[in-house]
Amino acid sequence: MADLYKELGVSRTATKYEIKKAYRKLAGELHPDKNPGNKKTEARFKAINHANQVLSDPEKRKLYDEFGEDALREGFDADAVRAYRSATRGGRVRSPGGGVSLEDLFGGGMPGGASGGIGDMFGDLFGGRVRRGGPMKGSDLASEVHVDFVSAIRGAELRLRVQDGGDEVKVRVPPGAGDGDRVRIAGHGAPGDSGGPPGDLLLTIRVAAHPHFERSGLDLYLDLPITVGEAFRGAKVRVPTPEGSVTLTVPKHAQSGQVARLKGKGVKRQSQQGDLYVRFEVKLPMKESAAIEKAIETLENATEGDVREGIVF
Repeated sequence: MADLYKELGVSRTATKYEIKKAYRKLAGELHPDKNPGNKKTEARFKAINHANQVLSDPEKRKLYDEFGEDALREGFDADAVRAYRSATRGGRVRSPGGGVSLEDLFGGGMPGGASGGIGDMFGDLFGGRVRRGGPMKGSDLASEVHVDFVSAIRGAELRLRVQDGGDEVKVRVPPGAGDGDRVRIAGHGAPGDSGGPPGDLLLTIRVAAHPHFERSGLDLYLDLPITVGEAFRGAKVRVPTPEGSVTLTVPKHAQSGQVARLKGKGVKRQSQQGDLYVRFEVKLPMKESAAIEKAIETLENATEGDVREGIVF
């Protein structure tokens, strides 16, 4: 099982900023648009997306650090695992990497040699064993479906198989879907008992991060590079949005970090639509020359006062 920190190339003590920076760098290098048809790169891109989704979420990261990948499974109960750890007092539950083996927890033997296992005990308590008295609906099945950032915002229709050799299921991802949203597919769960109807399939949508855009609710955020000349003189630049590119006016004397709002250009979900916030990033030349040095010196001489005056802790 992969170490999510190693996937992003960061330490386990990495800050949220360091994780974001590492992800953006890798996403830019591995994006499918830059590596068309490369299955290995595509798989790596999905892996770093998964790592970023977990480690950039404080609650998910906390659970992952404590229990490992098992904590990310559907229906995982952290309190139950902690209670079981305490009851077994350091038995087989903890894996070498610090995670929890669900096979041991829900499929293995009970302490003391009991044959049923904790899974059987939980089944008795929460409906896993129901007395048959006639047709009964099958259990619901839970799974995840991974979609890219753009498909989640624009909506998409996916075809997937829940199990090898199973029937193909058509899944409609509604426009504006967010990470963690759920879709219920009726009749594609476990078979019913005694002629009862099958259960439903509950899909949790997992949305891959975008290398340039970030989302918060229905709002989108974009860091937009602009040249020194565009920042100083003002300019009209093209900005991509979910509904196509639009023209944005960069005001004269724009500064790095200055934000412009494009109303109604964010995520559309049913009758609601968010905004797109564009933050300017003034980009300086990377190469060096006498002419550039002279231009920089001219700009410095034109700057009035101490640019950091008044900044205190």
